[in-house]
Amino acid sequence: MLDLNLMRIFARVVEAESFAEAARRLETSRSVVSKAVAKLEKALGARLLNRTTRHLSLTEIGAAVAEHCTRMLDEAVQAEKLVASLNTEPRGVLRVSASVAFGTLHVAPALAEFLPRHPKLAIDLTITDRWVDLAEESYDVAIRVTREPPLHWVARKLAPVRRVLCATPEYFRERGIPRAPADLVRHNCLDYTRSGEQGRWRFSGPDGDLLVPVNGPLHVDDDEALSQAVLGGLGLGLLPTFIIGKDLQEGRLLAVLSDYIPVDRYVYAMYLPTRHLPSKVRVFIDFLVEHIGVDAYWDRAGEATFKAQEALATLTRGSAHETEKTAQ
Repeated sequence: MLDLNLMRIFARVVEAESFAEAARRLETSRSVVSKAVAKLEKALGARLLNRTTRHLSLTEIGAAVAEHCTRMLDEAVQAEKLVASLNTEPRGVLRVSASVAFGTLHVAPALAEFLPRHPKLAIDLTITDRWVDLAEESYDVAIRVTREPPLHWVARKLAPVRRVLCATPEYFRERGIPRAPADLVRHNCLDYTRSGEQGRWRFSGPDGDLLVPVNGPLHVDDDEALSQAVLGGLGLGLLPTFIIGKDLQEGRLLAVLSDYIPVDRYVYAMYLPTRHLPSKVRVFIDFLVEHIGVDAYWDRAGEATFKAQEALATLTRGSAHETEKTAQ
């Protein structure tokens, strides 16, 4: 393998167009530079420079070698910059845009843990469901719930968005428990109007996707408002667990038909492509990944599922008992 230092010296000679100037820039002597170039020529078995008393010019081979040497030096400089950026303590202002529900419930509360770790960093957080222009509006990071992130952005997946069909125990006690999507025709189905399929809910069955017509007394364009209506006992709603995870865990809501609801959206942290990701962006996204966890903390699927199954079993036994009493 060629001596990389010889290649570095040769690239500086080509850049300076002079042994003396290259020596000055390298803070060494002209003789050291001249000997290094001669040694490289000997190692390659080819003349790289045409030398006269007043001028240096590249040979054809020298021009090709110089291109590679220059590229090598550029890569070394970029490697140094990368290490420096990774080692630099995050500082300045990090501009973040987050969707309303996820930003309010999960990003903003997490900052109380994140910011003390990085005392030289401040965050400018914008809560909006509008898709911001990262470049035009000078945002560093956007946190969004979507099926597919934009192709021109770099996206890191933070968590799946699991939706559940849910209602209160009191609602199920009064109206019964749907066993299949077709049973929803007998229920108050509260519709989220921004789903793109108003009046129809999408499920996944053994034979593929099912679009089930639904009816109910409420149509609303905000998941958090919808969750409040469901918690009030008005009817059934298809809601993301990052909004109602705690209500499921504590039994205020029960989920049904879970096997019919696919995961089709994810929470992403997104930023513009860059050769060297600023440390403030890197540490923020790493923190969110760590904070949310491999299994999103709001799901706690095992505990919530157990409680739901237990509660639904109790409701089912109660319904069966009432039916038996009526029959007698």
